[in-house]
Amino acid sequence: MSTEIRRATVADAETVLTLMGELADYQDQGQYLTASVADWQGFLARAEVVVLIAEVNGDAAGYVSALRRPYLWVGGDLLALDDLYVRERYRDAGVGRQLMLGLARHALPDRLPISWGLRVENTSGYRFYERLGAKLVTKTAASWSPDVYAEQLKE
Repeated sequence: MSTEIRRATVADAETVLTLMGELADYQDQGQYLTASVADWQGFLARAEVVVLIAEVNGDAAGYVSALRRPYLWVGGDLLALDDLYVRERYRDAGVGRQLMLGLARHALPDRLPISWGLRVENTSGYRFYERLGAKLVTKTAASWSPDVYAEQLKE
């Protein structure tokens, strides 16, 4: 099995959105995915948006996405990993590891830390990241939607 890891371009917007849709459906979150191909064309044109696609014999096998952003505590930047997804037929074949190592290659020249969130119930994800040597810290993520905080501002 020949796997190639490459950075996504604007022309890959539909592929990235398709893969993201599969991930959202896998996580029972499909109803929340509202980004369009046009949105992704704009994202992929931005230097701080990093998306790597894994291709196995020319077929999109998965992707990893991250945002380069300021890391205010250390006075530099970090890569905030957003998603790592491998299609089911390519799992357990090293594709996820290759995507993560591709992201590491991208981060290494500037020595950027890479951080991400992980659902507590994702035990296979915990094992995967631990095998990579990642430090896992339990933390709760919070989200405040515009509809909710707009109501708070009215009070």
